[in-house]
Amino acid sequence: MNNDFLEPLTAIARDAGKAILAVYDTDFDVEQKDDDSPVTRADMAAHRLIVERLAELTPGLPILSEEAADIDWEERRRWQSYWLVDPLDGTKEFVKRNGEFTVNIALINDGVAQVGVVHVPVTGVTYLGCLGVGAYRQEGDGDPQPIQTTRPPAQPMRLMSSRSHGSDAVGNMARRIGDCDIVTAGSSLKFCRIAEGEADIYPRFGPTSEWDTAAAQAVLEAAGGCVIDLEGKPFRYNRKAELLNGHFIAAGDPAVNWIGYLD
Repeated sequence: MNNDFLEPLTAIARDAGKAILAVYDTDFDVEQKDDDSPVTRADMAAHRLIVERLAELTPGLPILSEEAADIDWEERRRWQSYWLVDPLDGTKEFVKRNGEFTVNIALINDGVAQVGVVHVPVTGVTYLGCLGVGAYRQEGDGDPQPIQTTRPPAQPMRLMSSRSHGSDAVGNMARRIGDCDIVTAGSSLKFCRIAEGEADIYPRFGPTSEWDTAAAQAVLEAAGGCVIDLEGKPFRYNRKAELLNGHFIAAGDPAVNWIGYLD
């Protein structure tokens, strides 16, 4: 059943991408939210479209979106399945107009990112993943093509780093790995690069929220990769009142002892 969601979710994400691009091509204003993160008309336009369409697709299934995240924990903790949405992941990249922003839609089942769609509005590329089924990359209206991670990792290893949120800890990990190339990208594209075999590891030691990672985690894990916390445990969702993620490592080869590269 979950695999049946991929086609309608792709259509929703692509339409949200069109709404985003309609703003991207204008002289838009940027506002600051309470946490000092930027928000634009594009974020809100995509949010409204996605929420409306998901409600039509699965009436009664809860939806948690970055732009409507004020849901009491006592209600949210009872959710077995729900949609987790970032209407515009990488607003900083959107504001910089570098094209590295995405639409993220994930289906969470019992804390697991089960289904994910990540759409890149500027390029028209969509990444799709369903655990137990597989992961795909679709260019525009073309047929989705299967993708998988690189196992074992390439030599030299290819380490993804955030374009807007780099950290000394990432540099320290790169030095412990030794022979590696550092590649930067914005938004959830870092996960997708690993999913399609273009990179090997993305360590994140700075703050992210659950909607930032869920869809891309589903794609990556469906492609054969993993997302773990710094104790090596699988990354899960809706386990606490706080919606901020802990630090994590996203990687293409689950067989590697990634924790061994930490300080």
